[in-house]
Amino acid sequence: MDKTDIRSLDYMEIQAEMVNIGEKAFRGRQIYQWLHEKLADSPEEMENLPASLKKRLAEDYACSDLEIVDVLESKADGTRKYLFGLSDGNVIESVLMKYHHGNSVCISSQVGCRMGCRFCASTLGGLTRNLLAGEMLDQIYKIQKHSGERVSNIVVMGTGEPLDNYDNLLKFIHMLSDEHGLNISQRNITVSTCGIVPNILRLAEEKLQITLALSLHASTQEKRKELMPIAYKYEMEEVLSACRTYFEKTGRRLTFEYSLVGGVNDSDEDARLLAKRLEGLNCHVNLIPVNPIKERDFVQSKRHVVEAFKTKLEKYRINVTIRREMGRDIGGACGQLRKSYLDRTIRRGL
Repeated sequence: MDKTDIRSLDYMEIQAEMVNIGEKAFRGRQIYQWLHEKLADSPEEMENLPASLKKRLAEDYACSDLEIVDVLESKADGTRKYLFGLSDGNVIESVLMKYHHGNSVCISSQVGCRMGCRFCASTLGGLTRNLLAGEMLDQIYKIQKHSGERVSNIVVMGTGEPLDNYDNLLKFIHMLSDEHGLNISQRNITVSTCGIVPNILRLAEEKLQITLALSLHASTQEKRKELMPIAYKYEMEEVLSACRTYFEKTGRRLTFEYSLVGGVNDSDEDARLLAKRLEGLNCHVNLIPVNPIKERDFVQSKRHVVEAFKTKLEKYRINVTIRREMGRDIGGACGQLRKSYLDRTIRRGL
């Protein structure tokens, strides 16, 4: 039977767990503080616990403890890309991005992805498994310890579809924003989705204060089908309706991610149709020059085309920015580091 991961137990659960095994509830509070405030990697580091309890924790429980396999740092902007090894031998990646307003970390929510978006390297090998809440948290903890700097903003936009791992994602958000942990404001947490409509509606009912970022990437249903297989399951208007519900329930402005692919979705007509789709929505459009990957023949839109697309949206009074490219010289796009690592491993016959 799989062991319970103590890093994935929330503040109340870990106290209840300690009582269940004959310990006092305060031991659970101590363990939680070690794991989520002091960022301990294992029970051995928990100095104020009796040796017998540390031994029991080590023997009877798992504790998410990611291993740093590789770190790449951009010479251009200081972005760091981390490759983490999991206890089962799988690898995931995370990115530390440094801005004037603070440090942001983009984390993975799954090992691989089954959504099949055609411009994304994360999905090329399919989905292996979901990440536990503790494994999602530990990406942030390891980066904060390695960098020696506090992380202030979290983006769940790395490998995986967060809403395809709904329960673990929800627990992660609550634990990350818990006053007994890193206590990061929910307003500083962004969750990306390709558009799983039932789970957008579920998330709306949670009344969280996170930012929801929808990967839209097309101005019409037919073009979205070309780029994103999820569009075969949910019509664009169905997805946008769920987004409207999310805004109505939470009051949080929506973000729409739009990857510009040269000659595919970057025309003036695309901009006009997109603006019409988003008319009346309290939203922000984030234009992303697509990161080319060798497995696909997509090319990045020319700079003047990107600027023209932005100007066109602004004429329709759509709030829009062009995402600053970070870590381009180290393969900053989702899944690229993990994919290159797996390719090397296969070539070596490991």
